[in-house]
Amino acid sequence: MAMVAVTAALIGFFAFVIMRVTTPQMTTLFTDLSLDDSSAIIKELDRQAVPYELRNDGAIIMVPKDKVTRLRMKLAESALPKGGGVGYEIFDKSDALGTTSFVQNINHLRALEGELARTIRAIDRIQAARVHLVLPERPLFARETPEPSASIVVRVRGSLEPQQIRAIRHLVASAVNGLKPQRVSIVDEAGQLLADGAAGPNDNSIGDERRVAFEKRLRSEVEAIVSSVVGAGRARVQLSADFDYNKITETSDKFDPEGRVLRSSQTREESSATSENNGQVSVGNELPGAQQTNNTPVARDQSKKTEETNNYEISRTTKTEVTEAGRVNRISVAVLVDGIYTKNDKGEMVYQERSKEQLDRISALVRSAIGFDQKRGDQVEVVNLRFAEAPAVAPLEPPAGLLGMLQFTKDDVMYVIELGVMMLLGIVVLFMVVRPLVKRIIADEPAAPAAEAKLPAIVDGSGAQAAAPAGGPNLAPGANNTATLIDVAQVQGQVHAQSVHRVGELAERNPNETVAIIRQWLSEPAA
Repeated sequence: MAMVAVTAALIGFFAFVIMRVTTPQMTTLFTDLSLDDSSAIIKELDRQAVPYELRNDGAIIMVPKDKVTRLRMKLAESALPKGGGVGYEIFDKSDALGTTSFVQNINHLRALEGELARTIRAIDRIQAARVHLVLPERPLFARETPEPSASIVVRVRGSLEPQQIRAIRHLVASAVNGLKPQRVSIVDEAGQLLADGAAGPNDNSIGDERRVAFEKRLRSEVEAIVSSVVGAGRARVQLSADFDYNKITETSDKFDPEGRVLRSSQTREESSATSENNGQVSVGNELPGAQQTNNTPVARDQSKKTEETNNYEISRTTKTEVTEAGRVNRISVAVLVDGIYTKNDKGEMVYQERSKEQLDRISALVRSAIGFDQKRGDQVEVVNLRFAEAPAVAPLEPPAGLLGMLQFTKDDVMYVIELGVMMLLGIVVLFMVVRPLVKRIIADEPAAPAAEAKLPAIVDGSGAQAAAPAGGPNLAPGANNTATLIDVAQVQGQVHAQSVHRVGELAERNPNETVAIIRQWLSEPAA
């Protein structure tokens, strides 16, 4: 029974080792799956006879590592996973003949929301998204149409950047007719408001985002150019920009007195003459054609008037300037650089400050990088101080050639360690359990022939003389006889025990014959 138990344990152990070694290494196929997507993917894997494992209540599916890429492409061909939303495929199996316009409009809204949610999930750091659209219909006899709006709930990994939030708003606004980006509200899974859909077009957050992006870009440029001089991690840069968000419109008219042009000219002349008659006034004098009866000289009064009007056009320049919001009023930069570290004769790191000339050169580089304008009031300060932490050790270069090809990943190392542990356990079981059992079985088998060979000598009564040659000629006669008797007794006991054991086995195998033989022995007369 002990042999059977040990054999069964060994078979089970080696079966476990073989199955564990031959089992393919599993890796993640998809994560955060909905129940619909998980069931559809499992159905497809069963159809292709691909082994898989389910974790996290079916939200994670594990498949063999060597088949991940092929399975993802194959499932993408079948539009899996769908993301748990309803898209335009809602119209694939619908009966258009018996569907009302109200149902069609609802289906169209659901499809649009589902497609937008799928598109938003494609953005980095977004795990899930849900979109709600409000598309009001224009009421009858109304001059104005209500504006559409949208609300989006997202579940993110970490936090979204302002550019990503603005991109989501413009993405949804571009996909919906008449929707403005300012009418899109975004909320994360914690209930934090990322974008306010009730804010006006002059939202200050847009200006703050622009300022932050501007400062970040200049800071990275300055830090890159300074780090290339003093070393990576040996410079700290802080940059602050003052923006003016007021929108200014200026209109100016300019007249040039030297640039006049004659537009029109008008000249007018008038002349008049008057006479004085000292004679009597009579009817004859007043009649036309009457001869003057009086030849007395008459005095005359003559006048002449000339009037000239000239119209000139003077050149005029009208200039309208519109200054948009977001002007840079001032830039302030503070740069802190570490000193120089050298090794002395004892191999110790010695700190040394940088020279003023080198700091001036770094300051000139910073001014050029930020577009320094003294009239604007820009300020640049470069200071050399010793950092609290020691200089970073240069990273080791990855080995090239054959050593580079032997680089293992964490999964490969763990797999090799697991195989090594299993092989070590197998060797221990082989030498500690199997080897003693096999040795014992092999040692028991030749014992029976040896006993049978020595048994006749004992029966014949020639124990000492028959066993003497086996002891060797170098042994003394007394010692030889004693050792021979002991060996014969041991062999005789073993043979007797084996004979009894064999008789017992024959009796168990043939009970009827055994009973008949015993009855025959009992019926025979005593000798």
